[in-house]
Amino acid sequence: MTQSAEEQALSGAHSTRGRIAELAARHESARSAGSARAVARQTARGRLTARERIARLLDPESFTETDALVRARSGGTERPYGDGVVTGHGTVNGRRVCVFAQDATVYGGSMGEACGEKILKTMDLALKTGCPVIGLNDSGGARIQEGVVSLAYYAELVRRNVAASGVVPQISVVLGPCAGGAAYSPAITDFTVMVDGTSHMFVTGPDVIAAVTGERTDAEDLGGARTSNSGNGNAHFLAEDEDDALDIVRVLLSYLPDSNREPPPAYPPPQHGLAPTAADLRLDSLVPDRPDVAYDMRELLQTVVDDGELLTVQELFAPNVICAFGRVEGRSVGVVANQPLHTAGVLDINASEKAARFVRCCDAFGVPLLTFADVPGYLSGIDQERGGIIRRGAKLLYAYAEATVPKVTVVVRKAYGGGYAVMGSKHLGADVNLAWPTARIAVMGAEGAVSVLHRRELAAADDAEALRAKLIEEYETTYATPYAAAERGYVDAVIAPHSTREQVSRALRALRHKRAAVPDRRHGNIPL
Repeated sequence: MTQSAEEQALSGAHSTRGRIAELAARHESARSAGSARAVARQTARGRLTARERIARLLDPESFTETDALVRARSGGTERPYGDGVVTGHGTVNGRRVCVFAQDATVYGGSMGEACGEKILKTMDLALKTGCPVIGLNDSGGARIQEGVVSLAYYAELVRRNVAASGVVPQISVVLGPCAGGAAYSPAITDFTVMVDGTSHMFVTGPDVIAAVTGERTDAEDLGGARTSNSGNGNAHFLAEDEDDALDIVRVLLSYLPDSNREPPPAYPPPQHGLAPTAADLRLDSLVPDRPDVAYDMRELLQTVVDDGELLTVQELFAPNVICAFGRVEGRSVGVVANQPLHTAGVLDINASEKAARFVRCCDAFGVPLLTFADVPGYLSGIDQERGGIIRRGAKLLYAYAEATVPKVTVVVRKAYGGGYAVMGSKHLGADVNLAWPTARIAVMGAEGAVSVLHRRELAAADDAEALRAKLIEEYETTYATPYAAAERGYVDAVIAPHSTREQVSRALRALRHKRAAVPDRRHGNIPL
């Protein structure tokens, strides 16, 4: 019997409803791909699930998931949706981002073929559309049962990281284990955030080390969040918990552009203008009269940047140099400053590499550089020489010379020897160089110089100490002053400390539309 038109329509409607119901069921299966037991285990460790993390990172209702119905290539009949990673895009404070979150409740978040394909598609989307990409890492590493395919996708991921480097901001958040080949991807991204007590990042885990060498090593000491932030410098930020880690990402993004083709975001400047404030006036007494007495460089930095707000990068690693993001008149700046409270602000291997990486990141994304110098020079000693201070210290020289963004430098106190040259000197291409009257710009400190230049006179003097004091005073007033540099144009102006914020603001305004020609080349060869 032939169906009537009405019966055919009803049959079609029923079929459509069935297909919609099937679609909803599949999406529900994708959202709950991890078993209840696996979710409970994740929660017991104090960790959020992948979807909870994305929900807390992004603006409410902004997440659009991609490849939700992709299934694992292995696993027989039980091939879960998602294959251990949730991918998609959304917004953070209204700005577009791409995001992937490894799902530890599915195959331990390990990298399989489908998982790898999803992450690569997310990276490609970020590059095509010019937006930051954020990776939430919580993975057991390569999926053993998929063999070389898993390894191939780690290499492919690194290739995408390199392609995106300097094009779009890349932020890695380590929220659990990140071991083996998986650790190299965060190392290539621009910034890595780890959570105290729950994050681990290492190439070889403690169990493998014990099996090979017989030595027992604690996971926290080997690659925990504190070790990675303070000991080896693998991470940039130490978070108290997962919510704090995601907050750090949101704040960090507020200083960075969407891509290298866009300017960093601008915000309304403070209302008090450039007239000196009480905080500005306190700078006139910041530097102690005695050159060997320390002070906190942060007081100066917080006076110059808007509202005293600084986002310090690698705060626990090489604290003798400060690297931080701030704003001047509502616009992002990258701050590099010697910290006299730690080893007199001297430049050693770790400080040089830390600052060089930060300078290059700022230059890649169009963030002007603001340098405050109070440096006795490069650290000398057997350990530093054997550790490669020449090669590794040269990285900072290279980074400053290479940078084409606006560069403003303030010499606060000591600027001796190679330290003067490297800390944003005019000779490395700084655009505006300022100095306080307390600045001492010279080949070396007065005491050392007098000992070298007047060795014979001092040896023959009846009162060597009195003569030494006289010669030191003469050296400081004749050579170790900012005025000799100002006379040659190496310093554009000697300024009163309380006018620093005003002078820096005016310099950055003048440089806002700076254009710099660069040589036609593939890339330079930084001394890695």
